[in-house]
Amino acid sequence: MERIRLGINIDHVATLRNARGGVHPDPLRAARLVAVAGGDQVTAHLREDRRHISDDDIAALAREAVLPLNMEMAATDEMVAIACRHRPFACCIVPERRQELTTEGGLDAAGQKAHLAPVVARLREAGSRVSLFVDPEIAQIEAAREIGADAVELHTGAYCDAPPDDRECHLEALRAAARCGAELGLEIHAGHGLSYETVAAVAAIPEIVELNIGHFLVGEAIFVGFVAAIERMRMVIDTARQPQR
Repeated sequence: MERIRLGINIDHVATLRNARGGVHPDPLRAARLVAVAGGDQVTAHLREDRRHISDDDIAALAREAVLPLNMEMAATDEMVAIACRHRPFACCIVPERRQELTTEGGLDAAGQKAHLAPVVARLREAGSRVSLFVDPEIAQIEAAREIGADAVELHTGAYCDAPPDDRECHLEALRAAARCGAELGLEIHAGHGLSYETVAAVAAIPEIVELNIGHFLVGEAIFVGFVAAIERMRMVIDTARQPQR
């Protein structure tokens, strides 16, 4: 299987900075370390309430282009305008509620086709690859294709949160969704809640070409350093992609 792309979400570098204010730790510095550690892109979610990543962070990440920028965003006029101004390599449209601590589920692409289709078209016209963050459900995958997205990012949260003995059914849903999406011509990405323990089984799904991982690695960096945490994740993923003997 081909080498899987690894995107590192640096939202919670900004969370730590914002806890005290000021400029440290700097998400742009984190992006440079992602490149050193073998990451392929940087993911950053500009939320409506700016709870972590800021407008200045997006501007700096896009301007410096240390690595391709994957901008996570809600499908709002404000976020579309920002994305079209900075033209990140990729935009991942996610659901967003102010009350949630983190993204709690996938986008309802099937129920929001009329709203999402022009958003996707505008972002693609600006030059960004567009993915939709969806639960691993066939109806959502088919809707993403109809809407005109380039890719889907499969929400792995239910799999990661399940007790180990209950994960197989969630893995099978991810496998089925990945197969469906690939057959429809979509790129298949995955992410949310992945750790060293849970990532290998997802990385082994042959249709998945990109993983985006953040919170776990920022937390692990406290103990071992950011570069070392990412390098270990890269190793676990690469090992999972090797042919089984």
